[in-house]
Amino acid sequence: MPRLYSNRDRPYDLGNLPVERLARDAAAPVVDARMPEDAAAPAADSIAAAIPEYRELCVKYLDGEIAPAKAPVPEDTEHRSRNLKATAYFLDASIAGVCAIEASDWIAKDHSSHTHALVYLIEFGREPKQGEPGDAWILGTNAARTDLRCAELAVVLAGYVRGLGWSARGHVAGDSLVAIERLAQRAGVVKAEGGVLRAPFIGRGFRLGVITTDWTLKPDTPIAADASLGWPDAETYMGRGGTRPGFAEAEEALRPLHMGRYPMERMKRVDEPTTLVIREEIKRMPKRADLFTRALAGDLGERPKAERNRFAVKHPLSFAMTPLIRNMVAMQGTREPLAPTGLGGDKGGELRDPKKNAEKIKALGYYMGADIVGICRAEPWMYYSHDHTEGKPIEPYHPYAVVMLIDQGFETMEAGSGDDWISGTQSMRAYMRGALLAGVMAAHLRRLGFSSRVHSNAHSELLHIPAVLMAGLGELSRIGELVLNPFLGPRSKSIVFTTDMPLEVDRPIDFGLQAVCNMCFKCARECPCNAIPYGPKVMFNGYEIWKPDVEKCGKYRLTNMKGQACGRCMKTCPYNREDLIESDKLLWLSIEVPAARRALIDYDDKMGGGVRNPVKRWWFDLEVVNGVSVTPAGGVNQRDLDIGRGNKLAPSQKLAFFPPHLQPPGGMTVDTVMPIDRKAGMEAYAKAESPAAARRRVRKPKV
Repeated sequence: MPRLYSNRDRPYDLGNLPVERLARDAAAPVVDARMPEDAAAPAADSIAAAIPEYRELCVKYLDGEIAPAKAPVPEDTEHRSRNLKATAYFLDASIAGVCAIEASDWIAKDHSSHTHALVYLIEFGREPKQGEPGDAWILGTNAARTDLRCAELAVVLAGYVRGLGWSARGHVAGDSLVAIERLAQRAGVVKAEGGVLRAPFIGRGFRLGVITTDWTLKPDTPIAADASLGWPDAETYMGRGGTRPGFAEAEEALRPLHMGRYPMERMKRVDEPTTLVIREEIKRMPKRADLFTRALAGDLGERPKAERNRFAVKHPLSFAMTPLIRNMVAMQGTREPLAPTGLGGDKGGELRDPKKNAEKIKALGYYMGADIVGICRAEPWMYYSHDHTEGKPIEPYHPYAVVMLIDQGFETMEAGSGDDWISGTQSMRAYMRGALLAGVMAAHLRRLGFSSRVHSNAHSELLHIPAVLMAGLGELSRIGELVLNPFLGPRSKSIVFTTDMPLEVDRPIDFGLQAVCNMCFKCARECPCNAIPYGPKVMFNGYEIWKPDVEKCGKYRLTNMKGQACGRCMKTCPYNREDLIESDKLLWLSIEVPAARRALIDYDDKMGGGVRNPVKRWWFDLEVVNGVSVTPAGGVNQRDLDIGRGNKLAPSQKLAFFPPHLQPPGGMTVDTVMPIDRKAGMEAYAKAESPAAARRRVRKPKV
């Protein structure tokens, strides 16, 4: 639910709970206490059995190799601690703290000489009430679900520190060399009451994770023994200062879990998207035609080819996510129908009800951590035609697609330029989280007897953009190959899994984006490589779209020497707003009062929408070169708004696009080079059919 007060002046490393208001005492006692558990055991058909294989994957990477040289990070221990806590919050920890390690904290006889620990807390996911959709799948699994999330963070946080050149190991319940509960008290994250650990300002349960390290950090102070863990005053309860208000959990509970946090049910639903899709004219494309696959093959030239395998992991934090992202590919699932199981029986009863199934799936998606969930038919034209490694054909196999959006995070995006050294890491975090939660969900459906397969950023056999569009999660924007959600704006990443479980599908939405984007050129104006069109939409392979120049865009993202990738279009879009009641009012004004749209676009520039906020800047500008994190040789992009830029660029903009006949054919692999023909691409763009002409053509009676 939107907040009353902005957090733009709150440093990111403080988190979104007012933990700095707690009474602290360095002499507070540390006592034996346990973490919260589930109130009841899970049901036989719960997701509990789908979690362990993902947890086991995480445990494999709690420790690992250390970079051969130390990164040029500050000597100031407070700066280091703030960076590490901010990293935990970036990964969605609820509370984080630091403490020194004492000899008695080790529970393993053989252990490292680590001196400090970062402790983080992740609160339980919101559960359905008894009798609500998804209750049997979810209730009794929160400790396991949250331990998995703790393990994910342990892998990334420890890997990040090792990437900086220091030793680090992750610890989670059941796989720990330290007394997690003791460290959590000394780090000021929790305190013990009646033999159970309690967290400040959190009504739900929680679990804890730890990384230990020899990277010297500044410790936090424990919570005082007599400190109240509740809201200290009315202003804090209301969220003044930008923290999460005390009524947030109660307000969330007013909505059934399967409806999600954002009121997508208020959006106008339409039978077809607001951009024309001529299904019978869409030619299925091979994965070899993806721009980044073309770069890998050498189609874009030698430099993009050389940068292709490292551009997304040039920062040590995103590099720390790769073990999970890459190794989850083998766990993505099945294409073929499955035999009935004992749980699903003959797939009868409620499992034959598409509406009930869809509600359960959505509840499970929100419980696992998705921000928005929708469902569509996995129509044949959405599938790729061939793989890119062996050139084998891909035959469409599942009839339904569950489509989820993961927010990349407003606060971090607000701090950056969009094409600096954190930009790619924002994407990687969303890709990792999405693959994890979708993996558990798809594994659960397979256990029930339904075939299901994840389509992740690391390996997908289904195009995400049409699935996001058809599942009603947004409209196509001027950014081009991006479906913009009314609540998250453009700053989300998608994760999809397909299945043969019968599901009720959602319909596309119309919130007036086509009219807004037709007036607003801000993403085009701010694009560093002039790849987003100032001109009108065109028809491309059966789609009506503001078609970007993917060669320009891709080359810039791959070879950006002053940053990791690029998301400047997302950063500067007027729909990329802080989650405030004020922002919510602006959204509904743009939807319900079309005459206000022009003023709202101008207002965004006037208010500095898209300008960097230095208060929120928390990361180190580092580049991984030959396994070592170093100061970037190219420097750092530091862009703010350039309001007059469009007047200079629009008149002379030249774009290319590459329809199917200019793309690698099905069956070609990355072992064969097919250079991009830019001249032909520019000619194709110049001759592109207008959507109006396409509509007239398809409406003509057939002779």
